[in-house]
Amino acid sequence: MQTLTDRFGRVHDYLRISVTDRCNLRCLYCMPEEGVEFAPSSDLLSYDAIVEVVETAAKLGITKLRITGGEPLVRPNLSSLIARLSAIDGIQDISLTTNGVLLAQQAQALRDAGVNRVNISLDTLDPTRFKFIARRGDLKRVMDGIEAAARVGFSPIKLNCVLLKGVNEDEILSFLRMSVEQPLHVRFIEYMPIGHADEGWRQHYLPLSRVLEIAEEAGFAVSPKSDMKGNGPSEDYLIEGGAGSFGLIHPISDHFCTNCNRLRLTSDGGLKPCLYWIDELNVKPALGDPEAMHALFMRALDLKPLNHEMAAKLANQELSHEPTARRMSQIGG
Repeated sequence: MQTLTDRFGRVHDYLRISVTDRCNLRCLYCMPEEGVEFAPSSDLLSYDAIVEVVETAAKLGITKLRITGGEPLVRPNLSSLIARLSAIDGIQDISLTTNGVLLAQQAQALRDAGVNRVNISLDTLDPTRFKFIARRGDLKRVMDGIEAAARVGFSPIKLNCVLLKGVNEDEILSFLRMSVEQPLHVRFIEYMPIGHADEGWRQHYLPLSRVLEIAEEAGFAVSPKSDMKGNGPSEDYLIEGGAGSFGLIHPISDHFCTNCNRLRLTSDGGLKPCLYWIDELNVKPALGDPEAMHALFMRALDLKPLNHEMAAKLANQELSHEPTARRMSQIGG
């Protein structure tokens, strides 16, 4: 089997697939308050097209998939796509990132179709603050989704908490305690300038060194954890006596590009080598032509840079390349 190895020697076995740019929330770090212009439904890749792309990707060494959005659970009949993807020879693991609002109703069908693991966005444990960050929605529905995920057997269950200075940093200790009291993996994520790099982003950016400082101040005995199942760049830790664990994803203060093993497929057919840079290739002209699709993946690898430069953007330094104008919801979280 051919492997997807880029010019820096990084082997790619992981494809993140966005199935929609639509979302039932409007989180302040993901969309502007007025929202974004969603792609017409006719522009979205059909399930047949997604399956075709993954069939080629699997022959090239992709073994792991993550389904994302927008909010993937707003796409109708998602479990039918999952079942088709899980049947593709070579695909060994399918995970899902969701805001959790619709998860309670769909958890069992997703599990039966072949989803192994879920990442659930949870930026606050306070119902009022939830409405401030998400600009709509109900925290209870997310918590119900977490309970449903555990009930149907997703493992591990990871909670993604984007830390925002002056907004939810005072909840770090509560989330750490959550990882002690429950068999959940809480992942703190730095706020990234995807599609924007305004003063609001700089104002709310918080380096994740603060999490370890708070753990130390609380008297927690923290040790590294190296056996967390998943494909991501999280730096993982255990708190002594804890039922779960916590992780740090710090693309800005300590980027992880040297170990990047992923490509991204946007809901409208863009194959992206890197989350941050503007480069993407349209897969639609290659549909129905396996050789052309194969060549497209190889071209994406050729375009992949050694690293992104989000830290340079934080420091207002000149970038070597043009960053994407798409917001996170339009790329795939």
